[in-house]
Amino acid sequence: MFAITPWLWAVFTVAASAAQTARNAMQRDLIEKLGMAGATHVRFIFALPFALIFLGVLWSVSDIAIPMPTQKTFLWASFAPAAQTAATAFMLSAMRGRSFVVAIAFTKTEPLIIALVSVFVLNEIPSAPVAAAILIATSGVMLMSWPKTEGDVKSGWTPALMGLAAGTCFAMSATSYRVAILSLDTPSFVHAATTTLALGLAIQTSAILLWLSLRGRKTLVAIAAHWRPSVLAGFMGALASLFWFLAFALTTAAKVRTLALIEVPFAQIVSGRIKQKVSVREYAGMALVIAGIIILVNF
Repeated sequence: MFAITPWLWAVFTVAASAAQTARNAMQRDLIEKLGMAGATHVRFIFALPFALIFLGVLWSVSDIAIPMPTQKTFLWASFAPAAQTAATAFMLSAMRGRSFVVAIAFTKTEPLIIALVSVFVLNEIPSAPVAAAILIATSGVMLMSWPKTEGDVKSGWTPALMGLAAGTCFAMSATSYRVAILSLDTPSFVHAATTTLALGLAIQTSAILLWLSLRGRKTLVAIAAHWRPSVLAGFMGALASLFWFLAFALTTAAKVRTLALIEVPFAQIVSGRIKQKVSVREYAGMALVIAGIIILVNF
């Protein structure tokens, strides 16, 4: 279905980042109508039907059978959204504090943590150039994200630990999805990624709907009332996740999430040109991220 080339994972990663950016913008527009929790949940609830459509289309146009999930697939596809939920909780808790900028800076350690986790979970030991690229790009994005005021930096270790916990859980989620994808017995990486997407969203959506039916009925009613704008956010969410999973199926999660850091300097450049002056430190951070990405895609 796809000719596998050395650059294909990078194409999928860039496409995933673009779709995720669009989804985030749509979710922001829904916050006023649904609240933070409701706007967050629609990305999963309304993504599931599209994931099933993707799987159905793949089944109808391909001669390769849809792989049957194993016990290992179910286990890791269940753990991944749980880790993602925990990561979001840590991040939101940190953002309630006075020094959330410190926490956000430490969430950027995700690619580095993924590389460490993957060594133990998947025995994926990065080559020296890839390890250097991950370290350089992560250092650059932390440099760009680090708070500008001394008050934030001196506020204690709590924000840093919250951010590190969030980054760790996000890393565990990404690694778990890759394990689930690789556990499927199929010669097609497209089939493996699409099946895992549908399974993961089915598990996550079931848990969300159960929780909302017990503890958040008002949010559930609001989501149902504003289903039309939520559908598009769900589609972009499903599309973004599909591209992430296709990239995870082809290469390590550490390489994928490191390349995704390219969003940060791009956002800083746009923000700096339109609204504010970019500092020397931010330029240095951008240079490190771009240097890391260049090394990454060449090894």
